[in-house]
Amino acid sequence: MSAALHLAKPGDLDRVMALVTAFHAEEGLDGTDEARRAALQPLLDGIPHGCVYLIGPARAPLGYVVITFGWSVEFGGMDAFVDEIFIRPAVRGRGIATEVLIALPKALAQAGVRALHLEVDRENEIAQRLYARAGFRSRGRYMLMSRPL
Repeated sequence: MSAALHLAKPGDLDRVMALVTAFHAEEGLDGTDEARRAALQPLLDGIPHGCVYLIGPARAPLGYVVITFGWSVEFGGMDAFVDEIFIRPAVRGRGIATEVLIALPKALAQAGVRALHLEVDRENEIAQRLYARAGFRSRGRYMLMSRPL
């Protein structure tokens, strides 16, 4: 099974929406389809703050990953955040997410990204093992904190 990445474009909105809706339902994330579309559309249109990749065949994707960009003095330049990653339940356990998370940093580094971050539930040991296999490490004394505005 291939974890090939395809940059999602405006015409992919319905495919991406179906995946995002499934992920949000699985994770118990609140939100409306209207709000999800409003958040995704600029990424698909090419806003410079992030992008969406479809995983696998572009016409029948196995999942998606959303990458957002920022700037870090600590890491010396542009950094990125895996905002969301989702693999369809029927194809999980085949190494697709691992393949994506190993290939993606290489591609982002070639584009000048200095660090890639992600967030994981403290109790989700399966995801933690996946991220560790892909080279991600806990920053020990650091904890992500958020304040919705």
